[in-house]
Amino acid sequence: MKVLKFGGTSVGSAQSIRNVRNIVENVDGKKLIVVSAMSGVTNDLVKITEYFKAGNSREVNYIIAGLKTKHYNLISELIPHGQIEAVFTQVDNIFSSLVEITSNDYSENLISAILTFGESLLSCIFSAFLNSTGIQNKLLDAKKFMYVSNLENPDTEKVGRLFQQYVSNLGEEKVYVTQGFVRIDKFNRINTLKRGGSDFTATILGAAIEAEEIQIWTDIDGFHNNDPRYVEHTHPLFHLTFEEAAELAYFGAKILHPQTVSPVIDKNIPIFLKNTFTPEAQGTMISSQITSKGLKAISAKDGITAIKIKSNRMLMAHGFLRRIFDVFDAHETAIDMITTSEIAISLTIDDTHNLEAIINDLEDYGEITVETDHSIICIVGEGLIEDKATSRLFEILNDIPVRMISYGGSINNVSLLVETNNKIATLQALHQKLFKINEPELIH
Repeated sequence: MKVLKFGGTSVGSAQSIRNVRNIVENVDGKKLIVVSAMSGVTNDLVKITEYFKAGNSREVNYIIAGLKTKHYNLISELIPHGQIEAVFTQVDNIFSSLVEITSNDYSENLISAILTFGESLLSCIFSAFLNSTGIQNKLLDAKKFMYVSNLENPDTEKVGRLFQQYVSNLGEEKVYVTQGFVRIDKFNRINTLKRGGSDFTATILGAAIEAEEIQIWTDIDGFHNNDPRYVEHTHPLFHLTFEEAAELAYFGAKILHPQTVSPVIDKNIPIFLKNTFTPEAQGTMISSQITSKGLKAISAKDGITAIKIKSNRMLMAHGFLRRIFDVFDAHETAIDMITTSEIAISLTIDDTHNLEAIINDLEDYGEITVETDHSIICIVGEGLIEDKATSRLFEILNDIPVRMISYGGSINNVSLLVETNNKIATLQALHQKLFKINEPELIH
């Protein structure tokens, strides 16, 4: 079986959904289709949660009415007249559930459930549309099998067992449709895989059912060797290793959810990144195969906060680093980069929800300096630090102030920390210095 995931822009209009239907028809074999919410719908659901928390039922109902109109119009465009009432009824039932939830007293536990309604609505309509055009399929409720208690290490074997049990009770089908983004957490509550999590759904399911391959369809022709929004003359990369793709996704490449690659590495299931609107384009294949070494691509991650802990007590102090790390562990905050000297530690985080509490705890260990509005620039390639050409990246130190450099933690990655207002200049300068000579080899 193949897993095909279609993102919000891929299913953002009736015409786009017709295009997706043609893609599905042209993919051979059994297929499990994972869909996101329509483009913009999750943003509206976020607004609903905000008004729900504020007790503003008028605005909640106003946004729900707008979502109804949006989805009813989609049904009218896609579903034949003779079948339309049945689909309206299904969608009405979903909206009734949303209204019921938002009629309750506010609870944090209800927020995630509200955010998943976009996927429920779109998957229902999409499944009905496929059936109406001759692609028989069964609609699966992801809440029956997407039990993911640990986001960092999903239990794909458990997901696989639950999936097979669920499907066996429905009977065999060549095409299944389900929702991305949604999961059941360790408290048996409806939760999410966080924004962009439908990619993660696809690879969790791909690993769970030991899929032949995973196709992630979006609105970009695969990974580029730099960010085309800021840098001219970038090109798509036809192949990346799992490690290269994981580094690029984690450090800001928007095409892929940061944790997408991890579930399938051990099972060696290839991932294909394709463009829904130019399906003939080659896109990017991600696999264990190494087709080339050295410099490959650059990505950038914004919203980085740098923290410096300066203390004369550090020198030769046994256990000092452990105590520093314990502070971040206690506040469930991951560290991206770290550098040390005899009297100081500098590190970065991208989650500042607990920053005040972290700073309060760190003040016991030394003088604390906090710098916001930074970006991590990540240079990636298989065996990167063994490539002589990599040394050229340090030439940018002549022109751009670099706050931190992480080199040697991985042979596939060098990371730079710069102020965000220098990000674009850094991306452009690195592109000129690193890819001007190597560009012909990088596309293979």
